[in-house]
Amino acid sequence: MKPQQMSIALTGASGGIGAALARRLTSAGARMLLIGRSKDALLALASELSAGAQNRRRVDALIVDVTSESGRQAIRDAAQARDVNVLINNAGLAGFGPAGALDDHETEAVLRTNLLAPILLTANLLPHLRQQPCAQILNIGSTLGSIGVPGFSVYGASKAGLRSYSEALRRELADSPVRVQYLAPRSVRTPFNDERVQAFNAATGSRADSPEWVAQVALRLLQTGRAQCFMGTMEPIAARLNGALSVLLDGAFRKHRRALQQSVLPHGDHR
Repeated sequence: MKPQQMSIALTGASGGIGAALARRLTSAGARMLLIGRSKDALLALASELSAGAQNRRRVDALIVDVTSESGRQAIRDAAQARDVNVLINNAGLAGFGPAGALDDHETEAVLRTNLLAPILLTANLLPHLRQQPCAQILNIGSTLGSIGVPGFSVYGASKAGLRSYSEALRRELADSPVRVQYLAPRSVRTPFNDERVQAFNAATGSRADSPEWVAQVALRLLQTGRAQCFMGTMEPIAARLNGALSVLLDGAFRKHRRALQQSVLPHGDHR
């Protein structure tokens, strides 16, 4: 689908990847419905993107919580009113630390935001998307959903669930107008990754991409219609190997275990 034909509902729009996606897709000619909880940041972004004459009336902001039923209903109503034909499930919460470091509330919030919310929102929008001549659902996952890395057990579980859901839904809707896609970035240089994660990445030699690069790859994925994309150089290979030889790769994470044990900064979830 060409960007000029896209009417996009984007969750988590005010975050690092979300804001970069909004800017890249708007500049390419897509109509945007920006969705998020951060009122000031969301309205500022919408104002920025609407400033150009070519973008007026093509950018709207919806301040809701995607994890709530009322929030998802508001998104569904707004999507129908704007003839949305692309849903990008991007909203997410981080979750880093040794197993058990996240309390019950934090663990539930990560799973609810990263996995349950996109599943329920997709279900709410699916009847509308099925009525479009052509529609797409892009789920923003993570390489951590394919490679179990120490320190990311809860976050990785949420993204592994999203990856599996995307795969099953893609196959289920293969004969429909709705194409389901999955993008798995590696670490991204945004406030989503706090100081502990940055230190962990430095200690383990894990590379990170800019949110602008992720947005560029996402746009290309939407344009080509490819089913999935795993970003990075070695990460796609590691994901395939982990799927086939998981136990044999366990020894490759010794430095990650050591780095995790040395992590002493207070934990927190940010986007």
